[in-house]
Amino acid sequence: MPFDFKKEYKEFYMPSQTPAMVEVPEANYLAVRGKGNPNEEGGEYKSAIEMLYSVAYTLKMSYKTDHRIEGFFEYVVPPLEGFWWQEGVAGVELSRKDEFCWISVIRLPDFVTREDFEWAVATATKKKKIDCSKVEFVTISEGLCVQILHVGAYDDEQRSVALMEEWMERNGYKADFSATRLHHEIYLSDVRKTPAEKLRTVIRHPICEK
Repeated sequence: MPFDFKKEYKEFYMPSQTPAMVEVPEANYLAVRGKGNPNEEGGEYKSAIEMLYSVAYTLKMSYKTDHRIEGFFEYVVPPLEGFWWQEGVAGVELSRKDEFCWISVIRLPDFVTREDFEWAVATATKKKKIDCSKVEFVTISEGLCVQILHVGAYDDEQRSVALMEEWMERNGYKADFSATRLHHEIYLSDVRKTPAEKLRTVIRHPICEK
């Protein structure tokens, strides 16, 4: 059975609807950076998602090609994730979508090297006939965070963010946003097939002791 990150690392992908603290280890990701409203038709965000999945599935299916990745095992492509912020704002103002800056990412298995990544970008660009050159190989170490499972529409996320803020206040922590520690979302539902009120999204904020 293919390795499934969501099932093997439930503490990071399957939190409860009650806020909880988590220490997130360093991991490698495919990433595309951009700006603007993610709902914009023909915008940067939707183009970025297409690039990410093109490269991610090229790596997943590499065992069927002449490219051999050392240590490869079959796996389920992890869920799409996103880091979000706005210039001059501590954290993120969820209602100001046109001002979003974002980094969309998909986690990589540890066996994928930079050389494997470069092969996948070139191969996806050629076979999918889309330019994947904006896709980056990045290493992210989130460290200490509070997270929650938000069930409902993206526009209603402030309800869950408020619960995390209340948890921080009760437990002696504060948000620790910076240029490298950002509002983080992990998308567990297929937005094309799931009603807005049933969408499942992990929301994660960096924290430190007061």
